[in-house]
Amino acid sequence: MGWYTSFLVVVASLAVGVIFSPETFGSLTNGENSAKISIFLKLAHLLSFATAWGAALWATFIGGIIMFKNLPRHQFGNLQSKLFPAYFTLVGSCCAISLSAFGYLHPWKSSSTVEKYQIGFLLSAFAFNLTNLFVFTPMTIDMMKQRHKVERENNIGDEVGWSKNREKAKSIPKLAAMNKKFGMIHGLSSLANIFSFGSLAMHSWYLAGKLNL
Repeated sequence: MGWYTSFLVVVASLAVGVIFSPETFGSLTNGENSAKISIFLKLAHLLSFATAWGAALWATFIGGIIMFKNLPRHQFGNLQSKLFPAYFTLVGSCCAISLSAFGYLHPWKSSSTVEKYQIGFLLSAFAFNLTNLFVFTPMTIDMMKQRHKVERENNIGDEVGWSKNREKAKSIPKLAAMNKKFGMIHGLSSLANIFSFGSLAMHSWYLAGKLNL
């Protein structure tokens, strides 16, 4: 999968290390973190979390819907096939950085129950994005390309929305079967994305409780 695969694996390994073996990674220094390191890690955590949250909010509830309603369906699908890998890489990387920073500042052995829940939420968001990046997205793109081929053979796909596809599928069993399979895979991908967004939402609630405005 390229350089970002290695990056995600390295950061994820670091996150696990600082959470469960803080002494090895230096996240404990006589029971206290260096003030400068602490501030840097808090900033890294906050900026990475904010980037992940903003990207997920835009892609899930705004950008994708606007594109679907205004672009020809094949053009929309081809664009999404380029955007989704980049999107899941970005959000997954940000979740990994946030998890690493939070884990460094809150080692598992000395963390409160609430802090352990936050580690769980960040880890879940990372895992869901990783699953989408390496499992569901490649499957969805492959299925989409197969369906596009069948649709082009039947002169559909240049319209906006689903109307022609659904009408043709009534008389083309192969297309109907493809629609069903694509819907199932895309549904799992969307579900994983929503679970990731929900995990980030839970962590945002925790961060809001830390503000002193």
